[in-house]
Amino acid sequence: MKKSEILTTAVASVMSLAMLVGCGEGAATTTETSSDATAATATEASAPAGPTFKIGAIGPLTGGAAAYGNAVCNAAELAVAEINANGGINGYQVEYSKEDDELNAEKSVNAYNTLKDWGMQLLVGSTTSACSIAVSEYTKADNMFQLTPSGSAEDCVKYDNAFRVCFSDPNQGIASAQYISDHNLATKVGIIYDSSDVYSSGIYQKFTEEADGKNFEIVSAEAFTQDNNTDFSVQLQKAKDAGADLVFLPIYYKDASLILTQANTMGYKPTFFGVDGLDGILTVDNFDTALAEGVMLLTPFAADATDDLTVKFVSQYKEKYGEVPNQFAADAYDAVYIIKQAIEAKNVTPDMSVSDICEAVKGAMTEIEAAGLTSAKMTWDANGEPNKEPKAVVIKDGAYVSAQ
Repeated sequence: MKKSEILTTAVASVMSLAMLVGCGEGAATTTETSSDATAATATEASAPAGPTFKIGAIGPLTGGAAAYGNAVCNAAELAVAEINANGGINGYQVEYSKEDDELNAEKSVNAYNTLKDWGMQLLVGSTTSACSIAVSEYTKADNMFQLTPSGSAEDCVKYDNAFRVCFSDPNQGIASAQYISDHNLATKVGIIYDSSDVYSSGIYQKFTEEADGKNFEIVSAEAFTQDNNTDFSVQLQKAKDAGADLVFLPIYYKDASLILTQANTMGYKPTFFGVDGLDGILTVDNFDTALAEGVMLLTPFAADATDDLTVKFVSQYKEKYGEVPNQFAADAYDAVYIIKQAIEAKNVTPDMSVSDICEAVKGAMTEIEAAGLTSAKMTWDANGEPNKEPKAVVIKDGAYVSAQ
């Protein structure tokens, strides 16, 4: 290679990495403070020369679902740093960038286009279902490989280039009904769900179908929408009057925190049981986390697990980001390593086209068996769905602990 070519390559790498901003909570990727600029300078100084794999991530880094997006962003960043420190992927270093979509589908598409302009070759995202579905229309058109860590709606993987790490909504609904029945958690169940959200309504539908014939009875099922999600007294009163000893909440954590607060005011103390959308409830501003004591949720990750991988991940995550990682973080961490394994299985190199990389990686996905934080054994079908075992956690003394 000529000296001029070497210089051009190095400068391009530096300029690419200059676009990276640390994934602090609430930080948007398009804004750089003076402290961010200092960090960027340090990053540029160690910018790799030559071809690199470029992995992008999208999630709500600001707004009501920021606990999800920042967890995904932080964990993906952590995984990339580890991979680079251990020699990269197939001998190539990895560059990483992320964008904030503010839990808005249109902004998620804008984020995708920004990352595409940056040179993204593989996408970890989007974080939430509606945003992931919107972006998948564009990754399909570009034939870019998309692995959502946490987009659980069925349509998130409707195209053959899209896969997921988490369970789908139907699987979460089915698994929740089975878990409640198998562990004799209730005789009468009330449900409060968001009919305006595909995530919530999809889980609700499958839960009710699976509950038929189980050892509990659904005695109330009340909906709300994002236009009327501040007063849940009617839904709670109906569950209470019907004698529900467990209330199933297939919803996001912010709404759930209001429900728990209002239930406490009413003196209603059933078991509350949710799915991965409740992961983050301990981070809600001005919420009395003591009210979450005993709340159960179906999730593939428990931060208190004692296996070596979890202990190492939790320790490193806490040291770098100052908080205990949630299930979304674990999904994203696994996602990056799954991409690494798939790339290595097909000897993919970063000089290949986005489309050729996608074809190779999606072919590998149905052949590999991955072990990670969220399961000791993960395989994928061609429809993008993972095969792994569900787990449940319960909140005790302000922390998630295994319910097993």
